[in-house]
Amino acid sequence: MLLPAQKPIPNIPQSNLPKVVIVGAGFGGLKLARKLIKGPYQVIVLDKNNYHQFQPLFYQVATAGLEPSAISFPLRKVFHNTPNTIFRMAEVHSFDTKMKRLYTDIGFLDYDHLVLAMGADTNYFGNKSIEYNAIPMKTVSEALYIRNKIISNYERAINIEKQEDRKSLMNVVIVGGGPTGVELAGAMAELRNNVFPKDYPELNFSNMKVVLIEAGPKLLGAMSEESQKHSLKYLQDLGVDVMLDTKVHDYNGEEVKLEGKAPISTHTLLWAAGIKPNFVDGLGKEHFAPNGRIYVDEYNRVIGEDGIYVLGDVALQREENYPKGHPQVAQVALQQADNLGKNLIGLAGGKQMKQFHYKDLGSMATVGRKLAVVDLPFIKFQGLMAWLTWLFVHLMAILGVKNKMFIFMDWAWNYLSFDPSLRLLIKPKYVRASERKELIEEK
Repeated sequence: MLLPAQKPIPNIPQSNLPKVVIVGAGFGGLKLARKLIKGPYQVIVLDKNNYHQFQPLFYQVATAGLEPSAISFPLRKVFHNTPNTIFRMAEVHSFDTKMKRLYTDIGFLDYDHLVLAMGADTNYFGNKSIEYNAIPMKTVSEALYIRNKIISNYERAINIEKQEDRKSLMNVVIVGGGPTGVELAGAMAELRNNVFPKDYPELNFSNMKVVLIEAGPKLLGAMSEESQKHSLKYLQDLGVDVMLDTKVHDYNGEEVKLEGKAPISTHTLLWAAGIKPNFVDGLGKEHFAPNGRIYVDEYNRVIGEDGIYVLGDVALQREENYPKGHPQVAQVALQQADNLGKNLIGLAGGKQMKQFHYKDLGSMATVGRKLAVVDLPFIKFQGLMAWLTWLFVHLMAILGVKNKMFIFMDWAWNYLSFDPSLRLLIKPKYVRASERKELIEEK
């Protein structure tokens, strides 16, 4: 009997068209697939989930501002009425560049063009203790887990008699001063200041610390000095303890140990300090940078390989303005996918490929209600207008009219009432087979 990886993936329609296989349905992979709809290729999209996740709003799921379904979009719905595009939920293990064959947990797949767009995962920088005890936020599931964890902590704290014993349950520590860390810290501070005191009047939330730790000297290191200063002031005004030039040495699940500073007691350490590219076996060591990204040329093609392309966080392409590679943000992946889509369509028609050059459209981060910072190529601004700009840009980027409407209504309600209504503690229940049988017999 053959193992799944030794058999071809079943039920893939036969086609005379060249086959483009896309690994990953994040911003880059999905953009490319949509670009090639009705194009001169059979397109097969592989992802371990059957939905696209809108990562910039994970923090709002984690802080009970949005439902998980509002920032997730079913991939099969994207590909309705697209006979040349196929989706399969699968985990990719490796590929063979000579055979042009990709191996997954549901079988193998031959390709003419392979596109690696797997995105990135949390980087713990080799600290196994932190990896085991801290909570990342790179998926919808992890964001929902954070929501459950925080609410569960307060339900436990309210049943503890001594005030001192409650502090470690109530404190929240966030590591990483990039956009994710800043947005998480601001949202948590607003919950503490305005929402949790109404839910738990028996608890003293003046004792709850929201701490943001950054190893570097500034927050939002990739943004302008104005944005860095304003974001720091906004967080401090919200009551966030911002610790710059501070490195986390270890975390055992109850205490965050810092280099050269006093430890912090907490049961909740949210890790947003770094990312590392996801890995699929198939290329030699010479193709990888020390940080795990794959070297590509100006066409996003793996250097020295034919028909293999890389997009987004996994790709490392050097340009004059980006000697260390492009930033690992959504806009890079989207622009690379758009350029590669045009190149693949042109290639099928015998045209020359066009080089990719990244155009920085700006960056932004929200800190709280009516508080945000925006850096555009031609202007920089902060405060209310920045917040409204942030809302508009993210609302337009969400897939699906229904999702846009739900998010808009949630945001409007949260703004008017300052009381998000999604603070539900949803615990999955495992039922053994014997118990299921008993339940059926009782019915």
